[in-house]
Amino acid sequence: MNMTDQNGNWERGVLEKLAMSAIQEQRRARQWSIFFKVLTFGYLFILLFLFLGLFDGKKDGLSGKKHAALVDLGGVISAGSNASADNLIGSLQDAFGDKNTAGVILRINSPGGSPVQAGLVNDEIRRLRAKYPAIPLYVVVEDMCASGGYYIAAAADRIYVNKASIVGSIGVLMDGFGFTGTMQKLGVERRLMTAGDNKGFMDPFSPRNPKHEAFTKGLLEDIHQQFIDVVRQGRGKRLKETPEMFSGLFWTGDKAIQMGLADEIGSVESVARDVIKSEEVVDFTAKENIADRLAKKLGAGVASAFPGFGAQAGGVTLR
Repeated sequence: MNMTDQNGNWERGVLEKLAMSAIQEQRRARQWSIFFKVLTFGYLFILLFLFLGLFDGKKDGLSGKKHAALVDLGGVISAGSNASADNLIGSLQDAFGDKNTAGVILRINSPGGSPVQAGLVNDEIRRLRAKYPAIPLYVVVEDMCASGGYYIAAAADRIYVNKASIVGSIGVLMDGFGFTGTMQKLGVERRLMTAGDNKGFMDPFSPRNPKHEAFTKGLLEDIHQQFIDVVRQGRGKRLKETPEMFSGLFWTGDKAIQMGLADEIGSVESVARDVIKSEEVVDFTAKENIADRLAKKLGAGVASAFPGFGAQAGGVTLR
């Protein structure tokens, strides 16, 4: 090998080492860049999480002044929803427990829902009113205060409505479907096996059972009577009872006032200003934070992927 070849090999070796060093340096730079980007993203995500959690809290705009405490009840009253007893009771306890609360306004816009959830809230309102006798609780009805919504409203000191609000529907139902005729047309045979004479109670794929229907009717009448007793207890002598009052019918706000189901025309602003004598309204409604929202979206995704997962049978409803 001559001197030229040796010099060429040496130069090539040096160039290869330099090239490898440059490549390794670039890899290290990319790795550090990715690391810092991930770190920055994580930091921003945590800040966003805390930010949304902060502004999704139960209290909005608290100050040192006396205020009207607002709690919202919107939608169907059911366990696990925004209008669940857990959410509403927690919000009401916070509202009554705040040292600057001059009065509590429960704003209702609900078609009704679970008698159990509504009953729990009604009981808690009466307990809180007894515990804090100096703090009144007023219900303000917007579009609708029907059935389970009215079950809760009956516990208030006074009920304010809009003249066009829908109020009442003091009744109970249990609904479902029967598919026996369809099954006969399709040639489908129902094979139901039970241990216990009544375990197949109100099965939609079996013929109607008069014994089960009579039992269900008695069950609904018991719950209906509980509803009536709650309304009578809450409204007292203000009620102008008629045969239709507890029939499941509903009326406008104007008519509800005439019947004693409501007291006056009013809104959140007018009740806070003119009744509680406070210009400031502080929202104590429990709101979902970002973690709750993500969990619900994840749950919805699972449910859509597995349609049978978490399915529930129909139940007794106040509406």
